[in-house]
Amino acid sequence: MAEVAPEPAAAPAAPAKAAKKKSSKASKKSGPGASELILKAVAASKERKGVSYVALKKALASQGYDVEHNSTHIRRAIKTLVEKGSLVQTKGTGASGSFKASKPTSLFCGRCSQTLNLKFSH
Repeated sequence: MAEVAPEPAAAPAAPAKAAKKKSSKASKKSGPGASELILKAVAASKERKGVSYVALKKALASQGYDVEHNSTHIRRAIKTLVEKGSLVQTKGTGASGSFKASKPTSLFCGRCSQTLNLKFSH
């Protein structure tokens, strides 16, 4: 008896390629940004010497902001607000220390006899 090799079954069809998912554009964030929340938290504080960085993070967390994943956004927002003059850093350097809202300076215009409120920036 001659051994006959069993005929191989039909070659398996190439595995079906999964349909490529189209990359959807990142949806716009909902809600206010970190800088707006920081300004609101500092303005709401009644502390005379300002609000510390740790207290700011706690205030943002209580408002529902994800502090763990967005800590770099918070640090960057604080630094830019200090550079713009919206926040005044009372202690520390960089994003650490204490911060309070800057007071708008007022100018008296001689021509129109009005007091103008301006933000002072360095």
